Amino acid sequence: MPTMTAAQKRAHAKAEYDAFLAACPSRILLDRISDKWVTLTVSALGGGGSPKPGGGYGDGPRPMRYSELSRRLAGVSQKMLTQTLRSLERDGLVTRTATPTVPVTVTYELTDLGLSLLQLVRGIKGWAETHMDDVLAHRAKHDAGASDQGPPEQ
Repeated sequence: MPTMTAAQKRAHAKAEYDAFLAACPSRILLDRISDKWVTLTVSALGGGGSPKPGGGYGDGPRPMRYSELSRRLAGVSQKMLTQTLRSLERDGLVTRTATPTVPVTVTYELTDLGLSLLQLVRGIKGWAETHMDDVLAHRAKHDAGASDQGPPEQ
C-alpha cells in the first residue's frame, strides 16, 4: 500500500465518517449541535426570532454581548451559557472578540461554519414551534391510552 500524505489521510478519514458507527467522531458533533442551548444560541446570534412577514429573520446575524445573549435565552444559567459559548468557540462555530475598553467589551459572533449551521438550526427550531400543538395532542392521546391499558406485562 502506498504511503499517504497527511491531507490524503484526512480526506480518506472524512470519506469514511458514518454516524451510525459507535467510534465515529461525528457522533460528538451531533451531540453538540443537538443540544437545546446550542440550537438557541446559534439561532440568537443568527438574528434570532421567528420569520418576519415577507421573509427573513430579525436583523440577520450580528455580534452579541454575553448579557444580551443571556437576556435573549430565557432560562439559561450563567454556567450553561458560558459552557455553550466555549464549546461553540472550540468547534469553530463562534468567535469571541474582546475589545480593550473599560470594562472590556466581549462579543460573540457566528463564523462562516456557524452560519452554515444556522439555516438547519432555524429549520429545526421553526418545525418545533410550528408542530408543538400537534405533538402535545399526540402526547395527551398516548398518555390517556397508556393509562387505560394498566401495567405493562412482564
